[in-house]
Amino acid sequence: MMKNQAEIGKFIAKCRKEKKLTQAQLAEKLNITDRAVSKWETGKSMPDSSIMLELCEILGITVNELLSGEEIDMESFEKKADENLIALKRKDENNMTKNVIISILFSVTLLIGIMVCLICNIAISGNLTWAPIPVSSIVFAWVISFPSIILGKRGVVVSLISLSVFIIPYLFLLGNLVKVKEVFSVGAVVAVISIVFLWIIAATFNYIGKTRKLIALGTTFLLTIPFVIIVNVVLSKMIEEPIFDIWDMLSIFILLIFAFVSFICDYAKKKGLMK
Repeated sequence: MMKNQAEIGKFIAKCRKEKKLTQAQLAEKLNITDRAVSKWETGKSMPDSSIMLELCEILGITVNELLSGEEIDMESFEKKADENLIALKRKDENNMTKNVIISILFSVTLLIGIMVCLICNIAISGNLTWAPIPVSSIVFAWVISFPSIILGKRGVVVSLISLSVFIIPYLFLLGNLVKVKEVFSVGAVVAVISIVFLWIIAATFNYIGKTRKLIALGTTFLLTIPFVIIVNVVLSKMIEEPIFDIWDMLSIFILLIFAFVSFICDYAKKKGLMK
């Protein structure tokens, strides 16, 4: 069956040494930090599935051997493969069970919130007056959040799709409920810009963040600057406000600092200067 992380870590260290590679050299080949390699070898974490095949190719082993924490002869290969697949399946099932429990608790909590709003509104006013506003917002929050809660990382894209689909109808409904047309007219424009920005950020973390999270983070900070500028320009034309004020300039300056710090930290980790 699949070995525990400590045994797998020892096996990775053994294979690395047989290939005459240092932790830093292996990390460089995988485009990750040597600290990540150190965590594998000490059993503190497992290699991410996105680089597992590349790691096995460098070490000259199979994924089955990696998960078994030992070299496998041909006679026991099929048996070990089946055992590892079963162990991985059980791990996924356990994670899914936890996510289902959390999602149920989350849904029940929001449902209680909806019931409280409706009961209070009817008890105080005799009919529904203000309750539809928080109720619609709670339902919108549930639709956006539920996929990420039950599916974990795999649900982030689904949540983003839900946000992209439902944000405009939600703003239209909210504008009618509060009887302020600007909620939809202005909100819809800002929402579209924001959705495009979020998809760009998601793509950044998908292609860069797998191996260089700090680079992806720094890039996100930099991309936020043109986003802020575009939103300010749009709002200035729609509600006749100044394009920039002192707080906008301060925000941009802080974003530049955060981006710089993220890139420096990534460079330091890459060179093994940070542990």
